[in-house]
Amino acid sequence: MFTTVLVANRGEIAVRVIRTLRQLGIRSVAVFSDADAEARHVREADTAVRIGPAAASESYLRPELLIEAARRTGAQAVHPGYGFLAENAGFAQACAEAGLVFIGPPAEAISLMGDKIRAKETVQKAGVPVVPGSSGSGLSDAQLADAAREIGMPVLLKPSAGGGGKGMRLVREEALLGDEIAAARREARASFGDDTLLVERWIDRPRHIEIQVLADNHGHVIHLGERECSLQRRHQKIIEEAPSVLLDEATRAAMGEAAVQAARSCGYSGAGTVEFIVPGSDPSSYYFMEMNTRLQVEHPVTELITGVDLVEWQLRVAAGEQLPYEQKDITLTGHAIEARLCAEDPSRGFLPSGGTVLALREPQGDGVRTDSGLSEGTEVGSLYDPMLSKVIAYGPDRATALRKLRAALADTVTLCVPTNAGFLRRLLAHPAVVAGELDTGLVEREADSLVPDGVPEEVYAAAAAVRLDALRPAPTDGWTDPFAVPSGWRMGGEPKALAFPLRVSGLEPVTHPAPTTARVTADRVTVELDGLTHTFHRAGAWLGRDGDSWHVTDHDAVEAALSGRTHGGADTLAAPMPGTVTVVKVAVGDQVDAGQSLLVVEAMKMEHVISAPHAGTVTELDVTPGSTVAMDQVLAVVTPAVQESPQDSSQDSSQKSLEESS
Repeated sequence: MFTTVLVANRGEIAVRVIRTLRQLGIRSVAVFSDADAEARHVREADTAVRIGPAAASESYLRPELLIEAARRTGAQAVHPGYGFLAENAGFAQACAEAGLVFIGPPAEAISLMGDKIRAKETVQKAGVPVVPGSSGSGLSDAQLADAAREIGMPVLLKPSAGGGGKGMRLVREEALLGDEIAAARREARASFGDDTLLVERWIDRPRHIEIQVLADNHGHVIHLGERECSLQRRHQKIIEEAPSVLLDEATRAAMGEAAVQAARSCGYSGAGTVEFIVPGSDPSSYYFMEMNTRLQVEHPVTELITGVDLVEWQLRVAAGEQLPYEQKDITLTGHAIEARLCAEDPSRGFLPSGGTVLALREPQGDGVRTDSGLSEGTEVGSLYDPMLSKVIAYGPDRATALRKLRAALADTVTLCVPTNAGFLRRLLAHPAVVAGELDTGLVEREADSLVPDGVPEEVYAAAAAVRLDALRPAPTDGWTDPFAVPSGWRMGGEPKALAFPLRVSGLEPVTHPAPTTARVTADRVTVELDGLTHTFHRAGAWLGRDGDSWHVTDHDAVEAALSGRTHGGADTLAAPMPGTVTVVKVAVGDQVDAGQSLLVVEAMKMEHVISAPHAGTVTELDVTPGSTVAMDQVLAVVTPAVQESPQDSSQDSSQKSLEESS
């Protein structure tokens, strides 16, 4: 077994791997960019090495810097985690050439399965059913469009490299193929450095089922059951569970054997996942989608129902040990469900969020596990993936696991960084989810109903209580000026309840009276409203409850008017999120149509297209490709075209006729 292992990753997965290394008595080496110098994974490792600037392309994605860090610290092996270089065959090969053990499959297997086109051809030869789609690599835009028409709409565009839903585009209208192919290539190139695409038939109301496989270097391959990953947004998983309620024992065994054959077909070793698309109406008709040649984000649910530590067995297999299990030794006990906590704001259309974590509460114990890279003071920026942590619940049955996970999400606090925790809690209570009637489109169909409409009144009441408390004089042992006490007292009349103009989470200001019964401390606010008591977590101007959070500020109409933007109203295009401008399609003076794409802003590997609000002229453009922008920063101004009135048109025509007759 190794004595020192370098973890070539960051965030929650680096912390997770370091935990198992510590349990095995192996010295851990963390790496970090300038943005992560104070990160949790850096503090928890035995040794940490700076590898470069904040940008991933200059740090975490530089194989030579990682290998040099391993050499300097005496590491014998490298664990890539997931994301970054985890499925980069070149990195695996470079490790081998440097005398380092890559804790993952051979570079040849990564290369083969990393190319979705070759992967489909390989497993199909091994007897594994595949989704109908295009054939061949390096197809041009025109060839992709032709293949899509031949398959028939709707189709799914997929990058041949990478995974995680990046660059995937569902196209239902033939007329949109050109724009969607261009967008998919752009996102694939940014995420994986490779813009090769393929196109596949879209299966309506599909379920996403994946099989965990484990293989050693002695020819032994087993599977550890399936995970249901059908709850997704924008082709990215947000809830995963094991086992799936869809499969019976016969289908589970058949899919497991197909996954084992897929792993054998590429000479796989270590932990990997074979992903299948399954028609919900006919689970026996399953199709291979791809193989992820790495540890999966959702691996904890498999660990909880099998009792197998997958990271430990990645290490043991890489060290040359044989698997001690036969297929009959693997049993699935109980039920586990995982929720991915992401830095995104559901109330703003799930745009990426960010900030400094002012207050943190992460549930653990009693069937609940949180894998996290967070700590109080963590700065969440726009450079890396938005996933912050994972909350996992285990129970003897699915109903218990669901109940525990909903409670755990309600108890999760990340104030100053809006997350999707409240959204996920409501999703897990949706009748279709409770009944196990899932498909990959369910979340998108139901998203609007799972986002609260406006701000609850008790939030304004709590915010007013905080404002009132801030006005109270500090307690002293001496005399207190009664005129300094915000009691609402006035001469010759009844006390008047104090009210405060407040702006919550950037919405329209509301004036709300301070509640008569409230308790405010540094980290809690409790108010009574209509006979009910409401308790909120608090950190400065932030309030949180049941996974949701709100930013509360005073509203001064005069100050707001004086400090407002130079340009306002519908003419102004502002950044919907902090990020980087990647594409600028116009210049000052250009005439644009309503809805025309003008710019693209990227944050946390997500693109957001900025379109013209109306027809007009670009009169201001404040950014260039590569510009870093803050939320609500002005990007451009489109001045609407002047509409000529019928009277003016008639006068112009009469004047022209007069000039011609003269």
